[in-house]
Formats: sequence, C-alpha cells, structure tokens
Amino acid sequence: MLLSVLSLACNKANRASHNRQVNMSAQTTRIRIWDRPVRLFHWTLILLVALSFASAKSGAWGLHYVSGYAILTLVLFRVLWGFFGSENARFAHFLKSPMAALRQVARFPQREADRETGHNPAGGWMVVVLLSLLLAQGLTGLFANHDPGFSYSQHGPLALKVGEATQESLSAWHLAGQRYLIFAIALHVLAIMLYKLVKGHELVMPMLTGEKLLPEGAKAPRLASGRLALGLVILAGAAVFSFIRFF
Repeated sequence: MLLSVLSLACNKANRASHNRQVNMSAQTTRIRIWDRPVRLFHWTLILLVALSFASAKSGAWGLHYVSGYAILTLVLFRVLWGFFGSENARFAHFLKSPMAALRQVARFPQREADRETGHNPAGGWMVVVLLSLLLAQGLTGLFANHDPGFSYSQHGPLALKVGEATQESLSAWHLAGQRYLIFAIALHVLAIMLYKLVKGHELVMPMLTGEKLLPEGAKAPRLASGRLALGLVILAGAAVFSFIRFF
C-alpha cells in the first residue's frame, strides 16, 4: 500500500514537472536580438582593450598605438551604428531618461521575466559611459608623451603637433582615464553577474549567439545588413587615418 502511494506521488510530481516545462516552452520564444556587427564589435573591443593595457604595462608602445587606432575605429563605428544600424543598437531605441535608468536600478532586487530585446535604460547609459571613456582615452593617447627623453616610439603620433604644456595635460588625462575606464568595466561586469544571480537574466550568451529566450509575443528588432556595417567600418577607419595623417 505504501509503495503504491509513493509511486502515485512520484507520477504526479513527474507529470507536474513535465507540464511546467511544456508551459514554459509554450510561453517563451527564441528570437534574434543582436546582429553580427554588434557582437563582433563587443568581443573585438574587449580583446583590444586588454591588449592596450598589456602593451602599455610592458612598454610595447608600437603595439599600444596600433591597438589604440583600432579602438578609435571601433568606437567611431559604434557611434555611427547607433544612428544608422539595427533598431535595438540605435541610441534612440535604448537611451532613455536618467529617471528611467534610476527606476530600472530601483527594481533590480525584484525577480521578473526578462523582456528586453536590447539594452535596458540603465545598461543604455553604461554603453554611453564606456564609449565616451574609450573615445577620450583614444584621443588623449594620440597626443600623450610617455617618455621624458621624448623618443619617437614613446609618444603619441600627434604629440609633436601641440605644445609641451598641452602634451603634459593630455598625458595626465590619459593616465587618469585608465582608472575611470577600469572602474566602469568592473561595474559593467559586476552588473552582468548580478543580473544572472539575482534576476536570472542571461546577458552573456545572447551577445555570443545573437539569440535570446523571451516571453511569447516579444517582437524581434529589425536588424541592419552586414554590408552597411562593413561600409561604416571602412568609413570610421578612413576618418581615424585622416585625422592622424592630416591633423
């Protein structure tokens, strides 16, 4: 008799678990939210930032400046993509008011379904902060002087175009900017981890695969073409080259 009761209870539990899985699969859908250009930009930028820090620490200034040029090109591309790219990559789509970002932060402890097809309001402002810091680092690095002896390999390509006082000022900004950038990156990574642990939102895999599991009825964003992205990358690279060459 006892075995029969236990067997019946187990069967009910298995059926309930199966029903929950069926209901969950019926209530969610997998859609593509991130285009390939945004994902390539994101992961390539991570590698380049790491390379910039490592090359500066080791004194490999040639490599440091090459990575800096590439970062400037990517940041400029991302700015252009923010106006002409995919729907959810545009600033007009994800950049909300500061109050909206604060409300988003206030709701953080609440465990709720992830319905975002792009950056949430707080994440949108973090994107702007990171892009601004990277742009400032790249531009000040062009004029920085890392060596009192002023050897060519240890100063920025445009350092000789400005006075010594300007060099020293921009070098100081470049050095201080590293600390702000490290802090912003750490805050960004911490937020991603907490969203996973506290709210159960997976933010890393969608940036790898481009796809995200969202509630049924979520509308997939309009994604721009790769040809447009390639054209904007070439335009950004040409703009960076021209600035360095003809400043």
